[in-house]
Amino acid sequence: MFFGETAITLDAKGRIAMPTRYRDDLTAACQGRLVLTYSAFDSGCLWLYPESEWSRVREQVMSLSTFNPSHRSLQRRLVGSATQLEADANGRLLLPQTLRQVAGLEKRVVLMGMGQRFEIWNENVLSQRRAEEERQMQDQSSSEMAQLVL
Repeated sequence: MFFGETAITLDAKGRIAMPTRYRDDLTAACQGRLVLTYSAFDSGCLWLYPESEWSRVREQVMSLSTFNPSHRSLQRRLVGSATQLEADANGRLLLPQTLRQVAGLEKRVVLMGMGQRFEIWNENVLSQRRAEEERQMQDQSSSEMAQLVL
């Protein structure tokens, strides 16, 4: 189970170094083999899965009806754009340029552990998203907030 947030620098070659706290778990879970794809719901974000978890997600997504345009779009976004990655000896992952460009990743990125996957965000986009979410939360009544928390 992955959790927490880490600010990471994207190097000139498009690599990020996985935090050491995750490396042993990733080696045990998938021998360092990961799959990177677009976020299904958020621009400015990529999803990174251990290969075994990705297989489960891919099967679920591909079992959806291709006759439904929304399902086809999701299949294209997640499965069609997915790329296998393997950490190098220094724990670095090379993020493909096409995925970096679509997500708008620049030098400063944020890696967020989200349970069975990671999210990789453009640091500025994540900050803007958080500010928007904060404004939305302030607009909701206290009782609505209590229901969300519970």
